[in-house]
Amino acid sequence: MRILIIEDDPELAMVLSGYLSKYGMEVETVEDPYLGLSMLNQKDFDLVILDLTLPGMDGLEVVEKIREKSDVPIIISSARDDITDKVIGMERGADDYMPKPYDPRELVTRIKTILRRTAASRQKKEELIFDLDREGRVIRFKGIPLELTAAEFDVLSMLIQHMNSAVSREQLLYESEHIDDSSSVKNIDVIISRIRHKIAKYDPDHQYIRPVRGVGYLLTDKV
Repeated sequence: MRILIIEDDPELAMVLSGYLSKYGMEVETVEDPYLGLSMLNQKDFDLVILDLTLPGMDGLEVVEKIREKSDVPIIISSARDDITDKVIGMERGADDYMPKPYDPRELVTRIKTILRRTAASRQKKEELIFDLDREGRVIRFKGIPLELTAAEFDVLSMLIQHMNSAVSREQLLYESEHIDDSSSVKNIDVIISRIRHKIAKYDPDHQYIRPVRGVGYLLTDKV
């Protein structure tokens, strides 16, 4: 596993790096938060250990910037013992908070626990046929992001929310944010056809969106 340590205390960074390497972890350390963010854009890491008191940028802001682009697990490692820092750090997306000083053995345990949890969560997500991320406006089919227009996203997201249940053309039309209310319900048929085509690129052998006579359409995860 690859670990990135963003820590402005070079002595502590060296101690942690040496200790974690004994457990088969490949560790890279940086003091500058901007360099750390740049490395995250260039390389894949399994976890970040982040100090809060950093030169040029507060660690809480670093957490926020990491979360804008990545879901990599973050452990905050800080001498700041203000409960507010812990609360804000966790609210912004950190996975754990370890007040200094601490025993490196506890850090190893925390790392293993977080990575087990995230691995299980990632596996569960990958097992989903359709995965809807409303906040990021992304829909993944078997883990692959689909390239959808705004209207296609609206329609498919509604079908996902009503998985294995019929949704009328009228509901798909009027509850979409990106389809004009004056449009014909036949426009839904056109949009559904385009979505089917995009799904078929990755699985041409199954039809996931099925017509329901006299009603509309049904999305199924049972093939």
